[in-house]
Amino acid sequence: MVRGAYTIYNRVAMSWRFITCAALFITCLLTANVIAAKLVVIGGVVLPAGIVIFPVSYIVADVLTEVWGYGAARRVIWLGFACNALMVLAIWIGGELPAAAFWKGQGAYTEILGQTPRIVLASFLAYLAGEFANAYVMAKVKILTAGRWLWIRTIGSTIVGEGLDSAVFITLAFGGGLPLGTLGGLIAAQWWVKVAYEAVATPLTYAAVGWLKSSERVDTFDYRTDFNPIRM
Repeated sequence: MVRGAYTIYNRVAMSWRFITCAALFITCLLTANVIAAKLVVIGGVVLPAGIVIFPVSYIVADVLTEVWGYGAARRVIWLGFACNALMVLAIWIGGELPAAAFWKGQGAYTEILGQTPRIVLASFLAYLAGEFANAYVMAKVKILTAGRWLWIRTIGSTIVGEGLDSAVFITLAFGGGLPLGTLGGLIAAQWWVKVAYEAVATPLTYAAVGWLKSSERVDTFDYRTDFNPIRM
């Protein structure tokens, strides 16, 4: 059943499957931001540990856009942004509160959870740019392909979205402190790994999309959608 983006909102509000996808998206986002403090080596490439879960948020965003449309994905993206901002605020307040005299973990708390304002700003802007670009490409290419070739839009949207995410974050977070060649290498490494992650997960994406479309009886094409990312 094909529905316009506007007609699905009442159904979305009642769908436990939609709520589950939104919760999974936000969980992946928050978890990635917490564990990103650790640097790991994968295939000789140094990456933040968040790489193990962050790309899943893009896969879930693809599913949200493919099934329920750009408007629904936009709401979840802003919800994720708000939850992330709340988490950062809570962590900052927790760090500023005076520690108990017998507690020796303040240094570790600050090192692992504390983030400089520059890193936080870079993370927020990269998230918004990447996620909205990803959802926009998914929705537009779906119309251009008449709903065929899901793999083209999932991988294509990830190339654009993850590329923007990596470029914005690395540039804003580390620009001026690292040589341009090093910055470019970091961006390319993260971009390649995230896109490869999406490609490997394509069969799971197909399965999830097929099941959700069948269960929800909805397949949204954003013909009349306002793609303004700020509109709620």
